[in-house]
Amino acid sequence: MNPVYEKLMTVYDNVKDRVPFVPKAALVLGSGLGDYADSIEVVSVLDYHNIQGFPISTVKGHKGRFVFGYVDTVPTVIMQGRVHYYEGYSMQDVVLPARLMKQMGAEILFLTNASGGINREFQAGSFMLITDHISCFVPNPLIGENVEELGVRFPDMTQIYNRELCNVIRQSAADLSIPLQEGIYAQMTGPSYECPAEIRMLRTLGADAVGMSTACEAIAAHHMGMKVCGVSCISNMASGITNQPLTHTEVQETADQAAPLFKKLITESIIRMADII
Repeated sequence: MNPVYEKLMTVYDNVKDRVPFVPKAALVLGSGLGDYADSIEVVSVLDYHNIQGFPISTVKGHKGRFVFGYVDTVPTVIMQGRVHYYEGYSMQDVVLPARLMKQMGAEILFLTNASGGINREFQAGSFMLITDHISCFVPNPLIGENVEELGVRFPDMTQIYNRELCNVIRQSAADLSIPLQEGIYAQMTGPSYECPAEIRMLRTLGADAVGMSTACEAIAAHHMGMKVCGVSCISNMASGITNQPLTHTEVQETADQAAPLFKKLITESIIRMADII
């Protein structure tokens, strides 16, 4: 058996009988956004440390656990904290959680993150609907022997971020009177923030925001046939856009301030996505 698939199934076997819950949607919470999981009807919680072979989140502000419950009537699994490539994990381990949530039954993957704004029309605290991404600065999670049980060798990536789901998020934001930007997200490796020259490069390539996650998870999930969507919280303006030094504290503080509107947007969007699942 392919070792990547073998590890996935080992982790899944370790989880499936301990949490008798079948999610329809999966939500990944980015830096500073983890408290959202406390607002749903919780059925069960499973700490990453208690899952054999599962990668552990080491970033401050990431609780490191799955929360199973209902967003209104939609059965949802939520990741309170993701793992990142910069933590030293292989890219296969970084995307393992997304693949695991698909194995659990989730058909939709809703990705969120805190990012640096490159588009000068953005400001800290803005929300950006992710319409596409640039991921060529990190290893592709599909490198290596293809796992035929998960998807095809050369998957099409024309529409990674599902248009129908994007329309749901747009309409939810409009109906809630929540300003919503749209743009392209670039994933870099981290953990250092990008320097001004790198930000100028990303602007030239067409990126509107930059971060250290999300794109690899979207690729792996899309490969498996999940419907993917994403919203980025612009937690700061990227290096060189302003003269302000960048700190992780700023990222968390801005995300905390944006959290009330974020919760409304995510909840309304997931409720409306129930008709698409």
